[in-house]
Amino acid sequence: MEKTLRIGFLGTGSIAKAHTYALDAVQHYYEGMPKIERVVAASPTPAHREAFANRYGFAESCAPEAVWERDDLDAVYILGANPAHAPQLIEAIKSPTIKRIYVEKPVASSREELAQLEEISKTDHGKFVMMGFQFLQKSPVRQALAHWQTGKFGDPVHFRTEYLHSSYLSADYRAKRTSRLLPIPVNGATVDLGSHILSLLTAFLGDTLTVQDAFTTNANLTGFPEKSDLCTTAMLQETQTGAIGTMTASRISAGTGDQLKVEIYGTIGSIVFDTAQPDIYMSYLPEEGWQRHDVYGNYSPASKFYAGYSPAGWLRAMVHNHYLFLGGAPDISFVPTLEHGIQVQRLVQQIADALA
Repeated sequence: MEKTLRIGFLGTGSIAKAHTYALDAVQHYYEGMPKIERVVAASPTPAHREAFANRYGFAESCAPEAVWERDDLDAVYILGANPAHAPQLIEAIKSPTIKRIYVEKPVASSREELAQLEEISKTDHGKFVMMGFQFLQKSPVRQALAHWQTGKFGDPVHFRTEYLHSSYLSADYRAKRTSRLLPIPVNGATVDLGSHILSLLTAFLGDTLTVQDAFTTNANLTGFPEKSDLCTTAMLQETQTGAIGTMTASRISAGTGDQLKVEIYGTIGSIVFDTAQPDIYMSYLPEEGWQRHDVYGNYSPASKFYAGYSPAGWLRAMVHNHYLFLGGAPDISFVPTLEHGIQVQRLVQQIADALA
């Protein structure tokens, strides 16, 4: 692990603010982390990037394209608008000095970008690329995945997953977020929410998932582009075992806030995780019956701060993602590499094709 890491941010929006928090907090939760030098914050808007740099301790700010002229960065965080992710990732991989690249989802916004990244992933580019699928690092998800991978639950038979929001039911909310109403694979419920589910399913079931069909509804709402994705359900199959299941991603489900649920049923047992109870997961095995696993904030052995019996919260998973990105030992954690991001994006693209 490097002693010092010089970092740059590409993107200075709300998710970038969460990353600055995680970079501060990782030093409290984990020992031996490198010293972080915040070198540059980049975004297209001068006033925005300057304010961000001043508030969060970056030495300077610049336009995104100016980042590639620098030779004083060891790592970059790609956190801006979705269409910028793949082009910036490709530039970062070309950089002779950048060693680590963190990319928020989606990794690509078109079939052509996906094809480019597939070719790059086959080369010996020498970069550590990590995707921002933070749900993988929630403490109960980490342990549920490790439990599933013991093989005790048998082969998967079927699965049911959903990630639901309600905010886009508001016309005012939609009007303020027009860029997020672009169709799949640029944006929409499948890209924004569904990609997290597809990431979790890929971690649990492997890289052999395929999309069999998909359906979408906008519930007769008005005031958005015709092909906007507000609510989509996809049917998927895991081709090695024949397991089938559904993924629903919705921005218009009344009564929900940030509700994610994963149910996987096997030939012997079952696993369930639900953010309605964010610090636990449930399992069923014949000899045990249904068991509740109270995981809370347990990230041992990597971290014992704060007490493992305390609730973790949403940002704690992001802090653990940073621990992994900065070189921490994975232990039971699933590390979402570039290849993982590409596999998730293949599924997103298949959903887009099914809806076309």
